Parts: sequence; C-alpha cells; structure tokens
Amino acid sequence: MQTGDERNIFLSTLPATKSDRMRALAVVGVSTVLFVIAAVYARVPLAPVPAFIPSYQSALAINDLITAILLFSQFAILRSRALLLLASGYLFTAAAAIVHALSFPGVFAPTGLLNAGPQTTAWLYQIWHIVFPVLVLGYAFLKDRDGGPKIPGSEVRAILGSIIAVAAAISFAAWFVTARHDLLPVMISGGHFTYTLIGTLSAEVLLSFAALLILWHRRPHSVLDVWLMVVMCAWMYDIALSGILNAARFDLGFYAGRIYGLCAASFVLAVLLIDNVALQGQLARLLDKLRRQAASERTLHTERERLFSAVVESSNDAIITKSLDGTITAWNRAAERLFGFISIEAVGRHVDLIVPPDRRAEVRNILEQVGRGERIEDLETVRIHKDGRTVDVLLTISPIRSAAGEIIGASKIARDITESKRTQKALNQEIEERQRIFETSHDLILVTDSSGNFIQVSPSAKVILGYDPAEMIGNSAIHFIHPDDLESTRNEMRAARRGNQLRNFETRYVHKDGQSVTLNWTGTWSEPVKRHFFIGRDLTEKQAAEAQLRHIQKMDAIGQLTGGVAHDFNNILTVITGTIGILEDSVADKPELVAITRLIDEAAERGANLTKHLLAFARKQPLQPVEVDVNGLVLEAAKLLHPTLGEDVEITPLLAEDAWTALVDPNQLSTAVLNLALNARDAMPNGGKLALETGNIYLDENYAGMHSEVVPGHYVMVAVSDTGTGIPAALIERVFDPFFTTKEVGKGTGLGLSMVFGFVKQSGGHIKIYSEEGHGTSVKMYLPRATGLNQTAAEAAISANVEGGTETVLVVEDDSLVRRYVMTQIESLGYTTLEAANASEALQIIDTAPTLHLLFTDVIMPGMMNGRQLVDEALKRRPSLKTLYTSGYTENAIVHHGRLDSGVLLLAKPYRKSELARMFRLALGS
Repeated sequence: MQTGDERNIFLSTLPATKSDRMRALAVVGVSTVLFVIAAVYARVPLAPVPAFIPSYQSALAINDLITAILLFSQFAILRSRALLLLASGYLFTAAAAIVHALSFPGVFAPTGLLNAGPQTTAWLYQIWHIVFPVLVLGYAFLKDRDGGPKIPGSEVRAILGSIIAVAAAISFAAWFVTARHDLLPVMISGGHFTYTLIGTLSAEVLLSFAALLILWHRRPHSVLDVWLMVVMCAWMYDIALSGILNAARFDLGFYAGRIYGLCAASFVLAVLLIDNVALQGQLARLLDKLRRQAASERTLHTERERLFSAVVESSNDAIITKSLDGTITAWNRAAERLFGFISIEAVGRHVDLIVPPDRRAEVRNILEQVGRGERIEDLETVRIHKDGRTVDVLLTISPIRSAAGEIIGASKIARDITESKRTQKALNQEIEERQRIFETSHDLILVTDSSGNFIQVSPSAKVILGYDPAEMIGNSAIHFIHPDDLESTRNEMRAARRGNQLRNFETRYVHKDGQSVTLNWTGTWSEPVKRHFFIGRDLTEKQAAEAQLRHIQKMDAIGQLTGGVAHDFNNILTVITGTIGILEDSVADKPELVAITRLIDEAAERGANLTKHLLAFARKQPLQPVEVDVNGLVLEAAKLLHPTLGEDVEITPLLAEDAWTALVDPNQLSTAVLNLALNARDAMPNGGKLALETGNIYLDENYAGMHSEVVPGHYVMVAVSDTGTGIPAALIERVFDPFFTTKEVGKGTGLGLSMVFGFVKQSGGHIKIYSEEGHGTSVKMYLPRATGLNQTAAEAAISANVEGGTETVLVVEDDSLVRRYVMTQIESLGYTTLEAANASEALQIIDTAPTLHLLFTDVIMPGMMNGRQLVDEALKRRPSLKTLYTSGYTENAIVHHGRLDSGVLLLAKPYRKSELARMFRLALGS
C-alpha cells in the first residue's frame, strides 16, 4: 500500500487487484456450494433456540454499526456522496436488527416488545431487506474512480444528517408496523406464506440482484466494490433460505439464512478492519523510518554546516552577513580581497564602511525590504574599497531567519563586475556600431547557417529584392537565388568551408516582382560560429548604365555604318539618275526601252528616298532648322492625316496655347509626325484614337542624369499617342533600330522610327517612347526651344520655389530604376516614403502602415490590377487617403483616351522637382 497516493489508502478508491477478485470469487464459490446443500434441507425442522435470535441480532447490529462508523470515517475525508449512502445503509441495517430483535415474539416477551403484533417482525424483516439493497444501488450509481460526486459544506453536518435520517426512517417504520399493524396485509397465515410475502421477497431478491449487476458493470472496481458484490450474494442467499425455501421458524433454512445474513454483515467489516490494521503497521514503520531519517539529517546537517563554512571561505564571491540595523556579523576572505578590509576590521562595524555617501539611502531601503522578507537579486551598484576607489558590484541579498522563522539579518553575496562592465561597455559599443552599419548599409548583408538558411538579413533587402527581412529570415537561400546560379553559389559556399576564406563572385537573386537582380558578393565563412557572412552589391544600376552605354555605342556605330553606306550609295544613285535621262533620250524611238528606262528611274528614286532615311538616322541629312510654330505645323499635319488614316481613326489635336516655337527643320518635323501617325494607324487595325499634342517642358538635371544624351534645358514637346495594341516590353529597346519592324513582309522597311530618331537627335532634341501592351503607345519628341536653352528669370524663380512636406507617401512604380529615382526626389522634399512594385504589394502596405497620407501611383502597371483599380480599392480601405497619378503618357492622352476620368490629378513623366512638389501639395491639400 502506497501512502504517497490518497486513492491507495481507502478501500472505496483503492483499485481491486486480480488477487482481490480471486479471493472474493472463492468466498462466493464456497457460499454457493453451502447454499445449495442447505437449500435441500431448508424445511427440516430443528429444535427452537430462543437465545439464537438476540445473539444473532446483537452480533449483526454490532458488525453493521462498526462498518458504518468505518465508512463514515472514510467519508469524512473523501466527502463522497456514494460512500455516505453506503454508510447510511449499514447504519440502517444495524438499527433494523435491533428493532427486529426487540419485536421478535418469545425473545423479550411472549408476543414481543413495542406492542408488536403477529405480523410486525415479518414486515420489519422485509423493510430491512428492501432498504439496504436500495442504498447499495444508490452507491453503485454514484461511485466512480475517485469515489463519485462530492458533498459540499461540512462533512460533520452531512454525517449527522444521515444519522438523523436513518433514525427517523427506522422509528417511523417501527411505529407503523406496530401502531398501525391492522392496516398491513397478512404475510404469514396458518404457518404458510401469503402472496404478499412472496411478492415482497421476490422484490428483495430482484433489488439485491440489480445491485449486484450494477456493481459489476460500474468499472473500474475498488476493493470495497468487490466485497460488496460478495455481500449482495450472501444477502440473496439469506433471503432465499430464511424467507423463501424454509417452512417455519427454527427450521434449517431459518437458521442457515440468518447465518448468511451475519456473514454478509461481516465481509466488508473484515476487510475494513484488515485495512486499518495494515495502516497501523504502515504508520509504525513510517514513524521508525522518520526517526532514522531525523538522525541521519542531524548528522547531514552538521556535515553540511562544516562544508558550508568551507564553501563560504573558499568562494570567489564576497559573502557578508549583517543584522537588520546594518552591523556586519560575518566577512569571508573574498570580501577581504574585494573591499580591502580584513575580517577583524569589518565585523562589528556598520556596513556604511564600504558604501559611498550617496548610496547610503539605498542600503536603508535594502534592509527595509529584507526585513519584510523580500529577496533582492542581481542589483548592480557601487561600493568603496579601503583605498578609496569605487568598485562596481552585483549584489544578491536574502533574509536570514531564526529557527522560529523570525528574520534576524541579511546575507549578501557581492561579485566584482568592474572589469566585466568595462568589457561589456566596449562590446555594446562595438555591437551598436556594427548594427548601425548593418541597418544603414545600401549593400545587402546576409548571414546564413551552414545549410544556407538565412539567420540575419539587412533592411536593404527591401530596396534591393523587395522583401522585408522577416520574409527571408528562417528560409533557405534556395528560394531566392536564380535557379541558373544555384549550383555555382553552392560551390562558393563549399569552397568557403574548405578554407577559402574571402571570395568574390556574382549571383543573380530573384526580386519579389519576379525580375532578376545581379549582385556582386564578398563572402566569408566563420568556423567558430558555423556561419556564412555575405555582402552583396546591387549591380542593376551599373548594368543598366552599361547597357545604355552599349546601346548608344551601337546606335552610333550603326549610324556611322548606315551614313557611310548611304553616302556612297547616294553617289552611285547620282550617276544613275544623271545618266538615265541621256539614255531615255537616246531610246525615245523605241517605246519598249523607254518603259525600261522609266522603271530604272523609279527604282533610283526609291533608292534616293531610302538613302535619305538612312542619312536621317545617321544624323547626316542636310537640315534647315528655322523657328517653327509647332501648333500650326501639327494642325496642318492633322488635315493631311484625315484622308490618309480613314474614318476609323479619330484624330484629336491637343495643343498648348502658350507653346513655344521650336528650332527644327519643318519638313523633317512634318515627315516625323506623319511617320508616327502611320505607325499608330497600323497599331489600330480596328480603329481607335490618335492624339497629337504640343506643350512646353523643362528637362532638369535629375532627368538628364538618367539619360546621358540629354542636355538639361527647355524643350518643345510634340507627342503622338494612340490607343493601339502597344509594343511588347522585350522589343521596346529595338524599335529605333534601322530595318527593325514587326510588320509583315512588304508592309514596311523598318526605317520610319529610325528616321524620326535620327532627325530628333540631329536637331539636338530627345525622343522617348512609352508603351503598354493592350493599352497603346505614346511617342514624345522633345525639340530644342527656338529662344535657347536657358531659363528666364521668372521661370527660375518658379523652379526655385519648391515646397516640401513631412507626410508619408506610398510610391507604386513597377520600374525599379524609376522607382528609386522618384524615391530620392520625394525624400529630398522631406516626405517619408514607402514603396511598392505592384498593386498587390501596395495593398499590403495600405493595410498595415500606421500612417499614410498620399498614394502616388503609375497608371499602367503589369498584373491583375492597374493604377486606377488600385486607387479604387485603396479608397475602400482608407477613404481619407489622397491620390496622385503619374504616367509616361501625356495628361491629355491618358485622360481623353478613357484611361482616367477628367479632373483627376496626374503628373506626366518626365517632370521637374518643382512640378513634383507642386502636385504633391495640390494633392495633399485637395
């Protein structure tokens, strides 16, 4: 029996073992065999023994009373409602046995005491044998592994209530079967059982059998449950022998049945008494064990005190004890080394001996806290050495208690942290410096483990790759490296782990928007921490600049080549066109040869036009620049285009009233406009809208920095915009190449745009093309202003008046280079900037950013949502958000072609810093 578990102390909760079940089954087996033998001779009359009844009833009452007391004692601890019912059942049987004996005829009086009648004892017997199985049934239904539902309130009150209820029940039953005896049916008549008695006995057997079945099915069984089942078997044998199978009083069945009843009362009492004896034995063994343990602990305590003293003296930490008034009572050797005072100098003196004057209030507070029973841990403070210098210490202070539990002093452990604080300060400074470098670096800094999983990622990842560091940390680099560069990166990491410490290599990562970003890496491996450290420099801008330079060099080389070829070919054509007339005159009388000469003449004319286009692209055509009214020229071009383009194309001139004059060759400008308009018509096979627009614009230093061939200054813009099919992004860089065309064979030479390009460049201007597949194309020609490139004084004053702000702006632009340029411009105006490459990223920021004042978005963007749809969705989530559009298309084209509503705020690219600042203030103030 294990005293460590309360469930193993009481029979009502102690799980029954296999041996318990086997013993109970053996008792039932023996009882059953004896019952069968007795049943055969149950009607055999025996000599009447009047003393048997009081002896039997007394023994029965005493057994049941003791059993009830033991069960009540278990209930007082477990408070189980089921146990209370069972104890009440045994108490009831004890009381019923006493009343039954008093009323039995011939025991204490010829007709029994208590004014008993001839049927009194029979009815008392039936009541007694019905109530007990009913209470056992209640126990079986309520009991469980832990004893069943608990009784709330006082357990003493519950026990008293149970005793009162049993007394009241037995008193009422005794009164009724005596005082109201005549009202009860007859059970025995003429020495024979009546039907009433047979029915009552049958009910008793059924109730007892039901209690036995319920106990059997209510598992798990406790030891008490097993022996209760034995009791119910004996109880049924008692009823069968003494009430059903016997013939009269004092026959064999009469005596045998009551013996079974006495056994039924004794089974549970026996196991309860055995349990109590076992508990007493266990308690005696436990007391003996406690005595031995106390003696051992006294010895151990003495040894521990000796060891503790040795530990205190050998400790590297200063250990000091003091009374609650601050008087030092103990001072170990480490305290001597730490503070310079030897033990004899310190013990007996106040602790202020080592406390700076400005820290003495701190000591008083500490002693007050310790006096209240509080423990102070890891308190960093300053104390004084004997030589006057200060010492940084880490204190742990605990109360010292007497044997009675009273706080009588304080124990203090002091550790010198002067050197560690100096080291920690230097380390913190170094960590802070490295963290600032990490956070402010424009290069990408990565730390990975040996498997390539990111441990640290610098904030610059957001700018370079579009990912927040949190999105990368914990993930493998495999998910971010371009698949084609994965193996080479693995080789670099393997080489690092083999000892090739410092390496330089290039690897492409994949931006969040899907674009490739080339990074030049410097990497190293740290063996002590098992980490790779990488610093990556974004080569995107460098590669873009190199690509632009190569493009310029390519165009110059092609121009030189085409110019030379065109020049020589022109010389050849000059000979052909000069001699064809002579040939035609000499064959005037031969019509068939005249037709051939005219064919040669037309071919030469076409060759001359071809060389003219090539010279235009090579910027070697003869130009005659004059001051040109671009508005008038565009209107004339529009008139010519109406019959040429057909009714399906709607031509809209959108002319600036204050458009400047341009210094260009008017014929070449007209040809350029016509070329662009014809290209636009071919891009709109089912018809559409064509906008011819003029305006004044200033290309500033920032824009010139992004386009090396541009000279900052004033330009006259002539734009041709269409609503056609647009140009694929992969082809946009090749559209100005000579002989490049996307048209079918025979429907274009591929020299139209290259001629326009050459004309604009030779005129000292700039040309820019914007196109989105499915939306259309806008070609802008920036022509030199006739009055020169310098700003007027008024224009300079307007440009200088730049007003910034402190609001937060979300910039949505799919082109990373343009986005960085715009971010720099906006930040220089004082605004706080957030950036997104597409609508999806923008909406995530809109949902999470705590403060956002303005959404500055491109109109045409790749993906499922364009700029206009983004604004609509953003306003649903933040109705107070201000919006401003930007586009490479002109304002008139983007509005009048139906992409934006009239009246919305749009800043057309390119724009000056002053225009950006003005539109921001206009948008934020609207």
